Amino acid sequence: MPEVEIGSRLRRAREKAGISQRALAKRAGITNSTISLMESDGTNPSIGALKRVLDAMSVSLADFFATDETDRPRTFYKASELTEIGKGSVSLRQVGPSLVGRQLQILSETYQPGADTGKINLTHEGEEGGIVISGFLELTVDGERCILGPGDAYSFDSKRPHRVRCVGDEPARCISACTPPNF
Repeated sequence: MPEVEIGSRLRRAREKAGISQRALAKRAGITNSTISLMESDGTNPSIGALKRVLDAMSVSLADFFATDETDRPRTFYKASELTEIGKGSVSLRQVGPSLVGRQLQILSETYQPGADTGKINLTHEGEEGGIVISGFLELTVDGERCILGPGDAYSFDSKRPHRVRCVGDEPARCISACTPPNF
């Protein structure tokens, strides 16, 4: 899977939205220097931090990482064709390269031991749910924590603050879905 250049994508998205670095930083509640570091690839933002910045521009993670393909929607995907929208120790492999016009986002998620979605809880419109395939995930929703293992599942309103963390010595895998596809 080729490495995605977060910085240049973020700069293009910001410029397309017609927002200065300073205005974006203010909207996202972070410093201007943090935006500058992100755009120059001087920092490797967590998924939560990147989502917070993208939310300030009304851009979903899925659209941020989508390719520019305009082909007819596909029905079937080989494992090697899933689109990586995660970074570092959290792999989020999305079914389909773009979710434009779609009502559902499906992800194959892999968290390395100790990896999480970031210090800032995620919140977004919609609902999400999933099933743990292997390993153990700690899911925190509205301050309530639960350790989920193989076969365990979850489902909740995504407006509730939430966070995911891999616990244990082995990677944790789950399959999840989110509707509408705005993660």
